[in-house]
Formats: sequence, C-alpha cells, structure tokens
Amino acid sequence: MSFKNLLYDIRESILYLTLNRPDTHNSLSPAMWDELYQAIQAAQADASVRVIILTGAGTKAFASGANIEELHTRNYLKMLQSTASKVLAEFEDFTKPIICAINGYALGGGCELALACDIRIATERSRFGLPELSLGIIPGAGGTQRLARLVGIGKAKELIFTGRILDAQEAQHIGLINMTTANDPALLLQEAEVMAKQMIAKAPWALELAKLSINQGMATQFQTGLLIERLAETIAFSTQDRLEGTLAFLEKRPPDFSGK
Repeated sequence: MSFKNLLYDIRESILYLTLNRPDTHNSLSPAMWDELYQAIQAAQADASVRVIILTGAGTKAFASGANIEELHTRNYLKMLQSTASKVLAEFEDFTKPIICAINGYALGGGCELALACDIRIATERSRFGLPELSLGIIPGAGGTQRLARLVGIGKAKELIFTGRILDAQEAQHIGLINMTTANDPALLLQEAEVMAKQMIAKAPWALELAKLSINQGMATQFQTGLLIERLAETIAFSTQDRLEGTLAFLEKRPPDFSGK
C-alpha cells in the first residue's frame, strides 16, 4: 500500500509500519491519524501479516505529538469526534501483536500511540512524556487510562500532573517500556525483529487468543477475566495447531503450525 505520511512494507510476515514525517519529528497530524487508521484496517484484513513493527523515520523522534498551532485553532467540539482515540483503540484491539520500536522522543500523542501497542522497545536516547497539562489540555487519546493501567495510578498521576519527561532507563524501571537497546537504530530494529520472529513461531490462533484474553481481562473484573481465558483456551484446544504443537513436543521436533 502507498501512503503520504507512512511507509507500509510487509516482509516475512512482519508489517514494518513507519511514521514518515521526519521533517516534523513525525508529528501526528489529522492526515497521519487517518492513514494510521487505514493501515491498521488493511493489516487486519491481510492474513500474511503476523506481527507489526511500528517505528518512526529519522533519528530525533518516534513521534512528537500534535502540531501545537493546529491545537490552538482547533474547535473544541471536534474533540467529541475522538479521532485519535478511535485509531488507538483499533491498534489496541488489533488481533496480532504490535511491537513499537522507539528511537528518540515519544511525547504527547506519540507516547499515547506507543502505549496502545503491545510491546515497547526503545534506545537509550529515547524520552517519554505526556506534557499536555502545560498546554491547558489533558492527554486525550487514552493517555490517562493506558498509562495508569501500565505503570500504576500513583505514578501515572505524577507523570501527567507534572508533565515530567522520562529517560529510557526510568521508563523501563516503571514498566513503561519492555526493553532498552544501545543508541543504534539498526540494533533497535534488530531487537524488534528478533522478538517478532519469536512470536511468529507460535501458533497463530493461540497468539491471538492470548492477546484477546489479556486485553479483555484487563478491561473487566478478575473472575470475568478468568472466564474469558477459559473460553479462549477451549477454542485453542479445538484447533489443529494444538494437536500439532503437542505432537511435536512428544516427537521432540519443532512444530509446523498451519493457523488452523
């Protein structure tokens, strides 16, 4: 597929989705949000895509958030449309894993985009923050909700109320990111690819059902989450891949999963 603000490239079952506005530090314009929505819809419909690696072009920023001039002139009623929130809900609900490879800043909407992914890997030079309160607004694309669920309510309040910018070391310490690499974009992408290939080696249905169970379980009470897990496990047991996976283990060989 061809986009103006994104690069969309599928190789070996991995969709490399790249924010491609390095001249603006990959700022999240309305056009960028629209293309992100189109891209995630296309990926959902494409059975060849097993994992997405989301990253940003350039060396300074993964995504720097919205254009402040556009925010200044935006009519407040437009916020009821919740465009960014709807796009990020599509990312979070995407049935396959999304790994966010972060080189540089992830601020405001850029941080919220990273939070909507399943895994976050960053370089040592990466920085994270939700500075919206300094602009007289709040993180309005899920930041107040996803950050609290990821790092805890107390830490989320501290970071949002102060707008403090975190370095990669602290971000990993509090669980905002999963892994930190050296300041090398090639090594960052390599680490993301290693993890993506580990996921691709798993049974496709089991991978999707595990993500569904985690996401939906976090959105409800514990006992309901256990019920969702039990139903998902029942579906997993109905697949040919369950028979293949268990047989391969017994025969001491790698499984050959078919996605059936």
